[in-house]
Order: sequence, then structure tokens, then C-alpha cells
Amino acid sequence: MRRQQSTEQGPLLILYRISADSTDPRHLHVVMSVCMMAGTPPDNFFLPVAKCSGAAMDEFSRLHILKSNNQISWLQTILRNVKTSHGDFVFNADRLIRLVIEEALNFLPTHDKTVHTPKGVPYEGKAFNKGNCGVSLVRSGEAMEKSLRECCRSIRIGKMLIRHDDDDSSKPPKVIYVRLPPDIAERNVLLMYPLMNTGGTIHQSIRELKKNDVKEERIIICTLFVTPDSVRHICSDFPKVRILTTEVNEDCALHFGERYFGTDK
Repeated sequence: MRRQQSTEQGPLLILYRISADSTDPRHLHVVMSVCMMAGTPPDNFFLPVAKCSGAAMDEFSRLHILKSNNQISWLQTILRNVKTSHGDFVFNADRLIRLVIEEALNFLPTHDKTVHTPKGVPYEGKAFNKGNCGVSLVRSGEAMEKSLRECCRSIRIGKMLIRHDDDDSSKPPKVIYVRLPPDIAERNVLLMYPLMNTGGTIHQSIRELKKNDVKEERIIICTLFVTPDSVRHICSDFPKVRILTTEVNEDCALHFGERYFGTDK
């Protein structure tokens, strides 16, 4: 794998190039563009089709990055700024989370619905199918529950607590606590966790959902910050799971939970 970094003034692009002679999806690396400044066009995120096998294209086709604009870049800047106060951090984190949740709803199934306006005129619209829920990963994922409830007031939300071994980081994380809707196998799941550094916590939570008979294609990961390695980890093992994020960056915002809940001091 070769790493190329732009030297021009402006947005920083980190590209992971695909080896032309590799056809094994395990050896193919997604091309990432990291939007570090406002105004970066979304076209910077791409996969070079000419060099990708069909399997490789399928592997990363379910990664979705919110279209970069001045507002999103501004919110990301505030959240990464060490000088941001706790109140400003929470306020702007909630705004960015809301954008992710709103976009995630676009992936949920709908059906046609006809209603009548106050003037008695029929209107052909859409309605969400029944059978959706959220699952937050304690503790950071709980920060995303507020935005989901504001968008879907009656939605059911489950919880998982997954812990890493403090004595041995090489061990996979353990599931400590699980509370899920009893009929979760029939639901679409918005899996909420604001960051993916290695992807280990999300990976374990997906395994737990699959133990409860949730199909991969019904899982939508809602997150704010992810690293290229975490994306590869999840997409390689769970190719049908969708990932929705605002940014792909090698420098993951690991401070998010502590700063959101005010335990960083």
C-alpha cells in the first residue's frame, strides 16, 4: 500500500491506493479523501473503478460520507478544538449528530401514502415502514439518543455495554450488558456510536446483533468520525452493513465521550 498526501495549500487528501496486480479483496485498500477544510468537494471520495474487482467495489459500496460543506466543516472544527468549552462542545456535537441521524433515516424503508390537505386535495407522499429501532453503545453512543428521539419520538432504543480488556489490549472487547427489543430480528437497526478508531467495539456489537438474528443489511452504523482502518475492518467482515459518517480521518476524535459528558477534567 502506498500513501500519498497532497502538498498544495487547502484540503488535506490522504489516498490509499489499490495495487493494480491485486484481486484479493483482503488486499485491496479503499481510497479515502479526508476533508479537513471547508469547501472540499465530495468527489474527492472515490474508488478507482478501473483497478477494483467486483468484490472490492461491493466491499466498500455501503460506506456513506455526508456531503462536505461549510457547516459540517465548521462543526468538526469546533469539536476538534481543544479550547472549545463543554457547553459549546455539547451544543455543536448535538447539531452534527442530528445531521447524521436525519441522513440515516433516508436509508430506512418507506411506502407510498396518500393524505388529504386542509383544502381536500389528495397528496401522494411517503411514510416509513414499521419496525425500526436504535441501539446505542454505552457510554458515547448515548449522546446520539437525543437526536434520534427528536426525529422519531416513539422509536425504541436498545443498549449495549462493551468493554476492552485494560490488561491485554490484544483481546477482543467483551459484551458486558445487552438490552434489546425482543423482536429486534424483524427491525432495522440504527447502531449509534460517535467514533470508530479500530472498529473493535462496533465489530463486537454487530456480532451480538447477529446472535439475535438481525440481518447485516438491516444494520446502519451512525457515527461521526472513523479511521480508514476501522472502515476496512467492518466492511471486510460485514460487507452488507451500512456505515454513515461525517469524516474519514486517521486522527480519530477519541476525546469525544469524555468531552461530551464532561469527564475530561
